Amino acid sequence: MRCDAKTFAEMYEQIYTDLYRFALCLMKNHQEAEDAVSEAVISAYENIYKLRREEAFKSWLFTILSNVCKKRLKSTAKEMPCPDEELFSEASVHEDQGLALDVKNAFFILTEEEQMIVGLSVFGGYNSSEIGTMLKLNANTVRSKRSRALAKMECILR
Repeated sequence: MRCDAKTFAEMYEQIYTDLYRFALCLMKNHQEAEDAVSEAVISAYENIYKLRREEAFKSWLFTILSNVCKKRLKSTAKEMPCPDEELFSEASVHEDQGLALDVKNAFFILTEEEQMIVGLSVFGGYNSSEIGTMLKLNANTVRSKRSRALAKMECILR
């Protein structure tokens, strides 16, 4: 796909918030999430010529971000700091603060893969076949893992 800097910036601006929230879910730290998004965007910009359809931009960039986050998490052997409070700040404005904290804690109990699947589903709005393509999993496997992850969260929230 041919794309100038202005077009790239416009497409990126439309999905930045979703990218950041997804990265924050996985990285559990504001600065790490911003760094991961920045790295993914630079990589996407350098490789935009590989994208065939403009409609696939969001999915393509989420895939790149997912890979960046996985790589960063694997290379980080130290204990991650506490998750950023920003993650659920918009939702918790209208909801009970205690419930928001409980949901956040339940989310962080999930495995890295479960967090990615739930994060892509909730924050990215992707269906199981799209998530499967991004994570190189069968769509049925994604549905099963998402269902188990949500059941795990439900058990914790009871």
